[in-house]
Amino acid sequence: MTRPPVIALFPEASFGAALNCVGIARELAARGAEPVFLCHPGFTGVFAEYGFREYHLQPEAGAVQARGEAYWQNFVNTHLAHFDLTPQAQLEAYVAPTWEAIVDTVIAVDDSLEALLAQIQPDAILLDNVIMFPAILRCGRPWARVVSCAETEIPDALVPPYLSGLGPDDVAGRALWEKAASAALRPAHHRYNAFRRARGLRPLPQGQFLECSDWLNLLLAPSAVRYRRAETLPADRFTFLEGCVRDEVPFDPPALPANEGPLVYMSFGSLGAIDTDQIRRMIAVFATIPARFFVNVGGFLDEYREVPDNVFLGSWFPQPSVVAQSALFIHHGGNNSFCEALFHGVPSLVMAYCWDGHDNARRVQDTGTGRSMHRSDWSPDGLRATIDALLKDRDLRDRLAAISAQMKADPGVVRAADAVLSRLGAR
Repeated sequence: MTRPPVIALFPEASFGAALNCVGIARELAARGAEPVFLCHPGFTGVFAEYGFREYHLQPEAGAVQARGEAYWQNFVNTHLAHFDLTPQAQLEAYVAPTWEAIVDTVIAVDDSLEALLAQIQPDAILLDNVIMFPAILRCGRPWARVVSCAETEIPDALVPPYLSGLGPDDVAGRALWEKAASAALRPAHHRYNAFRRARGLRPLPQGQFLECSDWLNLLLAPSAVRYRRAETLPADRFTFLEGCVRDEVPFDPPALPANEGPLVYMSFGSLGAIDTDQIRRMIAVFATIPARFFVNVGGFLDEYREVPDNVFLGSWFPQPSVVAQSALFIHHGGNNSFCEALFHGVPSLVMAYCWDGHDNARRVQDTGTGRSMHRSDWSPDGLRATIDALLKDRDLRDRLAAISAQMKADPGVVRAADAVLSRLGAR
């Protein structure tokens, strides 16, 4: 191309997707492209901090409330009790209401998105989301689907159903899940398909809210935890990444009064930080373990009055930099967190709340890359014993070191940029 290609990145309103896209955007910029971000309400300034131009979506007048970070924090807060349920029980209690809210978001901002795309005239769009916004298809520009959730998002007969937390061999569980999911999601799916038809698009099959791209699909599924598939995804349209870990500012761990022992990092994401009672309960256990615990508590730092000498609380951490220095990463099973742990050779203790956290909790257990525990149904002795075992498991550490070396030899951000720019160069 005779000018730098303009790449519009459109992540969903979550920091996992947002920061994944930042990693790809940085690599695209290093190659001479011009990445810009389409920005949901509540994420203003997130991408500008990394030096990227932002275009802000404006919900239509009278639309359902904009779905920014504050909305989702309130939404999660009302559903905290539901996170103790099994994945199947969460279908009615949490998953169906979440899809309804996501469909509301699409309807509220699609006109604004269409106007922004007409203004930007991007050479390509990277959509890191769980749902299609009709404006993307209507604008006629090449678009890539970025799957920064678990690989289960792309269905296959040998891959467990998305969000189910099932293993690949659980045939009976799969049948029960698919029947329950079909019933729970039918109203939201029917409403979404009606909106697609109104925008001149074909409806999607039962249970699907996002089609694969005919141009490019990027899946953040490292080979060490990838599933065997009944139908191989065509290599000319599907590019698997060895995760997609961004560089972040260096982290210099501050000295603690009890400044000895391995570093353990814990983060349940910006939304999981809402559960301050649960985090306090965990901190009480951390106080009894000879290690240093760095805990991301999001915007709730003032909720913690007494902090043990071996614990440091922060409202934000440069996560990849912290994980790189950690001996253990305790997290909620978000795909970025799981990939960052693997990239740096760190075992995961996954305590899933919802969504694809259940899938990654199962995968970490099945692949021997860490352990999973129920997020709240544990005893202090049980949590202490699990952390101690993970910190002392040298065989696990050796396996993860080999996985880390493989991922670092083939960085996902590089492969993603190669895939996007090579396709643009062929136009």
